[in-house]
Amino acid sequence: MGISIENVSKRFGLFQAIDEVSLEIKTGSLVALLGPSGSGKSTLLRMIAGLETPDTGRISLVGEDATHRSVQERNIGFVFQHYALFKHLTVRRNIAFALEIRKVPTVQIKQRVQELLELIQLEGLGDRYPSQLSGGQRQRVALARALAFQPQVLLLDEPFGALDAKVRKELRLWLRHLHDTVNVTTVFVTHDQEEAMEVASELVVMNKGRIEQSGSPADIYENPNTPFVMGFIGPVNVLPAHTDELITHHSKAETPHSAKEPAHLFLRPHDILIYLEPGEDRIPATIERVIHLGWEVQVELSLTSGQTLIANLTRDSLEELQPKSGQGVFISPRRIKLFSGVAA
Repeated sequence: MGISIENVSKRFGLFQAIDEVSLEIKTGSLVALLGPSGSGKSTLLRMIAGLETPDTGRISLVGEDATHRSVQERNIGFVFQHYALFKHLTVRRNIAFALEIRKVPTVQIKQRVQELLELIQLEGLGDRYPSQLSGGQRQRVALARALAFQPQVLLLDEPFGALDAKVRKELRLWLRHLHDTVNVTTVFVTHDQEEAMEVASELVVMNKGRIEQSGSPADIYENPNTPFVMGFIGPVNVLPAHTDELITHHSKAETPHSAKEPAHLFLRPHDILIYLEPGEDRIPATIERVIHLGWEVQVELSLTSGQTLIANLTRDSLEELQPKSGQGVFISPRRIKLFSGVAA
């Protein structure tokens, strides 16, 4: 096992940042800690790194208890959101820094730095300074520096948060390929659902210091256990369970094991089918607005009860329906989930 976390808690004054969290991370896996601000994901990462000490519980790395080990004793590579590169050192010297302080022979340092420059695809930029690089290039250097001494675990705290959307997208794919190459146990923190699902092989969804659900991106998206998870992992429509137009669909709805007395209906926008003609189990609706997002089209719909829904259309459906504001249509929910309690 790469990382084992057992009943770990952490409090800052009156704030319970982590509340009895247990988690097993397999060796060589790429795991995302995903959640909103204040969910405890960064605190958990910092405890794995040794930057914070848990109040209770135990953390094991590669089968050995590391709960009270110092950062230096944990053999962990850590990458921060804002690079933390040494401005007065070249790219080559930044990567070599961790090896130099470990007194690694010069010949080995040169060889390792060259390997990493090739790995991060910056072979010709080794003599430049951080100020001469783009944001994406600086983040690659930060990753190479963290990998220089061949750590057992690589931790990344919002690694792409300071970059623009296009560069973030490029680096997501690059990080996935990098992980497949070096195969080091990797945990990264993000609040970006798309980023987590695109990069990680396993998601750990956190909320209020606890783990709501963990599993593969596909499993969590398709089979959320709680209203929070379904509402946080992808867009969703939330309606009262007594919404008259959808009563006939209740018998088809999926009820997760946590639901006792269904109180809300959850529908993904892509699970709402739109038709021009009435039919069995089709519900009348009115198109209020058509929103073009380039790669997809969103349609805002109103039901006769006054409830509002958002549906997604493919390009083919758009050409077939040619939706317009004020147009009457008919919809059919393809998949509904029922959850009890307060809606997400």
